[in-house]
Amino acid sequence: MKFLIKQTLRVIYLFLFFIIYQIDAQKLENKYLNNVGDIQFDPKIDDPEFKICNPDISFQYYNFPKGFQYKGEKYEILKIWKEEYSTTVSSFKETGYITIRFLVNCEGKTGLFRIQQMDKNYNATFFNEDFVNIILKFTKELDGWGVNKYKEQKVDYYQYLTFKVEDGIIKEILP
Repeated sequence: MKFLIKQTLRVIYLFLFFIIYQIDAQKLENKYLNNVGDIQFDPKIDDPEFKICNPDISFQYYNFPKGFQYKGEKYEILKIWKEEYSTTVSSFKETGYITIRFLVNCEGKTGLFRIQQMDKNYNATFFNEDFVNIILKFTKELDGWGVNKYKEQKVDYYQYLTFKVEDGIIKEILP
């Protein structure tokens, strides 16, 4: 009889262990985003009106054969910068790189902007906040982003712009 009770208790403990393990695994699974580099919505900085068409999958800009997806291509972005923004940053003297990464949704609208700042040696740094805000404003106002498709479905994709800065002058906008 004691043997039967011990065996029953072992089975119950084993069963409880697997249940607890499954619950912990589900918690851990939900903690991570679907793909490395996905941007998670942050209500403090992101526009709540921005529509993510498919929250389960977003592509990278390089997943499509068309290349850079902006109406007028990079030439148009550089033209807009020179005509409308180049004189507004002349008082800043920073040098390095400012990268703004964002999501272009299935309608060609942008959101979920994230900023990375590096000095000329690619070390993390912080530029003057007003300077960064001018570049962010410029990026947010660009409205010629292309709509990409995968298997005939319009999809969201990540894009980035990197601003190469020398003594406060934007020398290049990449990619």
